[in-house]
Amino acid sequence: MEDTYSLVRALLTGVGFGFLGCIPVGPINVTILNEGAKRGLVWALMIGAGAMAMDIIYFGIAFAGFSQLFDSHYFRVGIESVSFLLMIILGWKYLRARELPRTPHPVEGIEQRFHPHTAFMIGFVRVLANPAVLLYWVAMSTNFISHGLVANNLRAKVVCGAGNFIGGMIWFSILSFIVSRGHGKLSDKTLLRLAHFSGFSLLLTAAYFGYRLSLSIGQQIP
Repeated sequence: MEDTYSLVRALLTGVGFGFLGCIPVGPINVTILNEGAKRGLVWALMIGAGAMAMDIIYFGIAFAGFSQLFDSHYFRVGIESVSFLLMIILGWKYLRARELPRTPHPVEGIEQRFHPHTAFMIGFVRVLANPAVLLYWVAMSTNFISHGLVANNLRAKVVCGAGNFIGGMIWFSILSFIVSRGHGKLSDKTLLRLAHFSGFSLLLTAAYFGYRLSLSIGQQIP
């Protein structure tokens, strides 16, 4: 029973933070916003699917990179501290966004190298060129494991990854549907507000994780 509860918790954690992580303003949302009305729902959905395929790769790298370090309390506290700071930086960045970014230079360089021609590959390459996604999952993976949201075993991580894909596709499906059916009526201002909401949510989550981290450090101080 406890094992089932652990997997459900990992799944819901992945869904929630997968959805939250896709809301911030970035190349994928801008691409769907610009092309969804012109090329239709399926094209926009495939951009989102390609983005989530690369997102899962970053997710796997982040979760695989820190598993053994949790055997040491001091390493765990150090990693948690760095991840806590990353969450604050990312949350503040999203909260303070003032305009929708156009295609960033790193994305342009990657696209010139790979020449993506399908919607799926456009989404894949644009996430590949966005290191903030990897930073997001480095911060999340450390805190998920250290605070018991995701057990430090392969099955829980796979379930969390599946939840992440589901959560991300829920957001991209909503965005794609609105844009394709609304003929671009979703304004830049609305998307920015959603990004601000995501940033605020990340800062609240960081505050909670910071509180838990302070308790963990306090218990080790004689």
